Amino acid sequence: MTDSHSPGPGQAADVPNDRAMDQALNWLIELDDANVQQHARFQAWLAADPAHREAFAQAEAVWNSQPVLEAAVQLAAPKKPSRLRRLRPHWVPLATAAALLLGLFNFSDLPLRFKADHLTVAGERQRLELSDGSKVLLNTRSAFSSELDDRQRIARLYQGEAFFEVPTAKGLPLEVEAGPVRMSASSTAFAVRYLDGVAQIQVERGAVNVQATQGQSQVSLGAGDSLRVGPDGVGHREKTDPNKDLAWIQGRLIFDNCPMSEVLAELRRYYPGWIVSANTRLDQVAVTGNYRLDNPIDVVRSLAQITSARLHELPALVILN
Repeated sequence: MTDSHSPGPGQAADVPNDRAMDQALNWLIELDDANVQQHARFQAWLAADPAHREAFAQAEAVWNSQPVLEAAVQLAAPKKPSRLRRLRPHWVPLATAAALLLGLFNFSDLPLRFKADHLTVAGERQRLELSDGSKVLLNTRSAFSSELDDRQRIARLYQGEAFFEVPTAKGLPLEVEAGPVRMSASSTAFAVRYLDGVAQIQVERGAVNVQATQGQSQVSLGAGDSLRVGPDGVGHREKTDPNKDLAWIQGRLIFDNCPMSEVLAELRRYYPGWIVSANTRLDQVAVTGNYRLDNPIDVVRSLAQITSARLHELPALVILN
């Protein structure tokens, strides 16, 4: 648990401490099936310290906030969102198990699991070498397959992110498909990110020919070029900063004046549970930093400390407020 003694934006200096908040969150769960004795203990706890009553009021506000409701609905898969705060005390191992399941089966499209030769779970990276000598690094939550023979050299990124190192082609170039785009590559190194229907190509060295699968748009990208292709078509060619934009290849995440909301969205890709911000005032806080991607919760703890925000860690659920 991160200790944060400085008041955050809009907070008073006498906000409840982390111990009181942890106890309040536990009471929210325990009170669902509480008997007379438990209710009496709860009332005694409230009366023992004014900070307890304040903590319980804040815990209820956070626990019933829309971001936490949505996260819990997905995590615990209840029939109704109102079920959230009525989870039984045994929700702890259940929530942990649910988080593991989310990590192992994080794709909602079941046929995808049959099409892909390789899947990575949250936080996992996987190195592959194709039969033509091409090397592929799959990033977190990615799905990938390939078909290489005398007639074709095709790789498909169904979801996620991959970095390709393609040797000089003796015959056909390597064709890489990712949603709305198809790329042709030989003697090059480039990254492809395909999320939410949008593909982004970033070339580290060499050249990549890019063609939209719909329409006749074609673009030739060189070293340092970046291009986004989505439902609205082909975007404008931009310059990429490989030290920052491709830092994940080296196991790092680098942010430069990036809004907190975007930072948390990226961190969620690496965490096999839910990271929730219940304070919208933190969304536009600019974040600059160089972090290891193998422990996203450490990054969240650091962000909580530098923004004087409060952090509450539960099994498979982290709440920043």
